[in-house]
Amino acid sequence: MQKEILACIDKKNKKFLQSGQISKYIFPMERNEAHSKKICHLITRFFVISITSKGEIKYLVQKRSKTKKNFPEYFTDSSSGHVIWEKNLDLNKIKKNALRELEEEFGIPSKTIQKVLFHDINTEGDEIAYIFFGIVNQGVPLKPNSKELDISSSKFYSTIELKKLLENEKNIDYSKKVWNEILNIDIVSYFERDLDLINKEENKIALFIGRFQPLHHGHLYVLRTILKSYNKVKIGIGSSQLSNIINDPFTSKERKMFLKAALEKRNISSKSYEIYNIPDIFNAKKWVDHVISIVGEFYSVFSNSDWVRELFLNKGYKVEKKVAIFKKQFNANNIRNLITKNDKKWKKFVPKEVVQLIERFDGLKRIKFLHEKRELL
Repeated sequence: MQKEILACIDKKNKKFLQSGQISKYIFPMERNEAHSKKICHLITRFFVISITSKGEIKYLVQKRSKTKKNFPEYFTDSSSGHVIWEKNLDLNKIKKNALRELEEEFGIPSKTIQKVLFHDINTEGDEIAYIFFGIVNQGVPLKPNSKELDISSSKFYSTIELKKLLENEKNIDYSKKVWNEILNIDIVSYFERDLDLINKEENKIALFIGRFQPLHHGHLYVLRTILKSYNKVKIGIGSSQLSNIINDPFTSKERKMFLKAALEKRNISSKSYEIYNIPDIFNAKKWVDHVISIVGEFYSVFSNSDWVRELFLNKGYKVEKKVAIFKKQFNANNIRNLITKNDKKWKKFVPKEVVQLIERFDGLKRIKFLHEKRELL
């Protein structure tokens, strides 16, 4: 039997998951070792609904098998399971783990899922749960896995039935909390929130958020693309409070200087953009409101980050298609890695004026020092 390798994370780095920085902080560990050493690891929790032809909402709830080591014969979510480690793990790949678990536990294929929305991250002891909501085709056949579930009780429930189940049966606490939350919101509207909330054609302002560690030609390509269609772009410097660490070596002041120097060099008027510092609050659920409180109104969002895109879509904002060129090369992590290797190719990916600023800030030495410091840990 092939060993299951989990996506694990040090407790001190858990907060970075709330800002979408996943692949930078996770590491692989075999399942039994992670459990025995009580190492934090990622899981998914999937809560699935279906809507009948009459508009009635049905909730897919599983009852755990009596052979389960933990919480036998307890009611819980629709499906759940470990996130399998892989390189460049991101929100979309975690979502695929959730879909895989649903198929393994209920036999529901991904093609029958109409929509999946990321909802929240919740810490449950040594497990960090990525919570997703999903809506599945009406009448999808269920094939409960008898090794995982109690077959007779794992099924779709009506609203009344689910309320009684939550009141009278044994339920896992964190799943019970989410089901109650679903019962108390307009869940159908929740799945329709990709409609534009700020539908003002005259407000031709776009939002673009990046960490710019450092600014590279890929960032400039996106900004110039935005300004072909929009009167103004609001540029958010993400994780603005972080600096002098391995993934965020430059300060927000330095990153702002990168932006201004590069835009000025390309004769882009300062009236065409505004720059804002956006510090992390390490709370995925409140992050979009946090951003809006800083930057004010805008018409649409540009981002190549699946994390940023998902959070804004879930709040009903217009999110434009991804704009990217040679993303493996024009990638800040790639550029920093080249610097640590003394590979001068990094300069091809960064505007000359930004190269000059990095050298002026003694940024090369800083990046190498931070890399060496991590290697010693």
